[in-house]
Amino acid sequence: MIQTLLQEKYPVYTIQFDKKETSCGSVDDIIAHFKKRIDAHSVVRFIGVFDHYAHTASLEGGVIAPGIKAAKNILFCFGKEMPSPLVLAVRPRSIGVTEMDDSFVVTFLEAPNPTANEAMESWTKALIDIGG
Repeated sequence: MIQTLLQEKYPVYTIQFDKKETSCGSVDDIIAHFKKRIDAHSVVRFIGVFDHYAHTASLEGGVIAPGIKAAKNILFCFGKEMPSPLVLAVRPRSIGVTEMDDSFVVTFLEAPNPTANEAMESWTKALIDIGG
C-alpha cells in the first residue's frame, strides 16, 4: 500500500493489483470481501454500498476516466467514541473499489483512529493473499 496526499491535503491509502493476483473477479466480489470483515468486527457497523460509477455515468456531463469499468464505495463506521460533535466530520469511513482493464484499485482516506487504519489496511492486503 502506498500513502499519498490527494490535492495536497487528503491522506489516501492506495493499492493496485492485477486481477490475476486475487480470487475476486469483480468489484462486487471485493465489496463482499470487505462486508464480511465489517460484519465480523465487534465495533464496525455496515452502512451501505454506493455505486459511484452508475451515479457518475447517469449525470449529464459526468466524466469517467478511460479504463475505469466499475467503481463502488462500501460505507461503514468505526465510531466507538463521540468525544465531540467535530468527530462526525470524519465519519463514516469509506473504501473505494475500482475495476480497471487489468487491475483493481482500492483506496481509502486515512482515519484519525490508528486502529481503523490498521483494520482497513489489513482487510485490503488480504485481497491479494486470498487469490493468485
